[in-house]
Amino acid sequence: MVSNDRIFGILMIVLAVAYGWGTTQFNEPFGGAEAVGPETFPRLLAVVLALSSLYMIVRPDPDNAWPWSRTGVELIVAVVVLILYAALLQPLGFIISTTLAVGTLCWRMGSTPVRAFITGAASGVVVFLVFNFALDLSLPLGLLSFLEVS
Repeated sequence: MVSNDRIFGILMIVLAVAYGWGTTQFNEPFGGAEAVGPETFPRLLAVVLALSSLYMIVRPDPDNAWPWSRTGVELIVAVVVLILYAALLQPLGFIISTTLAVGTLCWRMGSTPVRAFITGAASGVVVFLVFNFALDLSLPLGLLSFLEVS
């Protein structure tokens, strides 16, 4: 009998291959190829995902019944939140979409709504500042583009 873990592992291998292939579509950076370029981290993620998926296929959990209780519902909510996060990242911007995503996930994990969304806002601002100023990688501001400094 095919287990849920094996089915999930197969689906994740397909995702890892598609994700890895997507990294080959990046344009070559200005100045030529580099040892570490924009495709490096996504390729690393694709490899880790593929290896983890292979492990799930080869050694599935013996008790792998799908949790159709509250846990299953929460997993579905988390997936929907992450899909919406990806879709809203450009139009709303990193800070607002991260605030909404992290806040919603914290709230669903049991935090009070006020604390959850304060955590989300703090996460969005801190990560935005680290990426923009410490790592010199720009993240979209979206609705907050009026804050952009020239």
